[in-house]
Amino acid sequence: MIARKLTGERPRTPVPRGAVDTQMHMYLPGFAMREDGVGRPADPLPTPEMYRETMRWLGLDAVVITQGNAHGTDNASLLACIAEMGDCARGVAVITPETGEAEIARLSEAGIVGARIMDLPGGAVGLDALEVVDAIAADAGWMMAVQFDGSALPELEPRLKALKSRWVLDHHAKIFDGASPAHVDVIKRVLDGGRCWFKFAGCYESSRSGGPDFADIAEVAREIGVYAPERIVWGTNWPHNAAQMSEDYPCDADLLDLAMSWLPDDAARRRTLVDTPRALFGFGPV
Repeated sequence: MIARKLTGERPRTPVPRGAVDTQMHMYLPGFAMREDGVGRPADPLPTPEMYRETMRWLGLDAVVITQGNAHGTDNASLLACIAEMGDCARGVAVITPETGEAEIARLSEAGIVGARIMDLPGGAVGLDALEVVDAIAADAGWMMAVQFDGSALPELEPRLKALKSRWVLDHHAKIFDGASPAHVDVIKRVLDGGRCWFKFAGCYESSRSGGPDFADIAEVAREIGVYAPERIVWGTNWPHNAAQMSEDYPCDADLLDLAMSWLPDDAARRRTLVDTPRALFGFGPV
């Protein structure tokens, strides 16, 4: 059992009306998880009601729920969570090269606006399906959330530049070997292509320097924040599934403040929290 911190002192950062959390996972009872246990959150199950408390604490008004690894390619739990949350929620689902037009239409009707590529252990659909999933997403008017070991960014650059859909480079690009100037240059070039966004979320998952400042992640985030403040989105990464014990569970207000400190000014913070995600994920203006 884990005691998740769901409330506390408000963030020091002024959070504008309409703010969107673009990266989190949510669960409801009654949906089977993978038998191998991969991606399973610590008990108790992090439910929509628990997340609503976090939303109130942080001052958030909308959320993008991402299909969790624990459910593999079965989006049923994700769709149930979107229905439970109502119009403040959109979803990023897992689809495969075999997913047909009727299923895409069903998912779209249920609030799905994107497809997930997760090319790390436990991911349901990886880079081997990138181009096919991209084509399906582009035809549907969806975006893609793309996550992989960013150490390979230089080799992957041609494939990333060729993507047809709008897509987000997830979790600070997850450059596990450490970001070099060459990695940062690739990020800038794919952002320059006009179809890529960069996500501030889960800084602790790939930091080699560690908290509380995550200085290695911060260095790259600040550079990208100055270079393309209009192409950044942010997410809590709730419920922080990497934390399996209460003492390891992070404070979401502190993580929000930290991420916002990496942006150059209040205008960039508003774009990151409100304007950019609302346009990218189909919420519409405030």
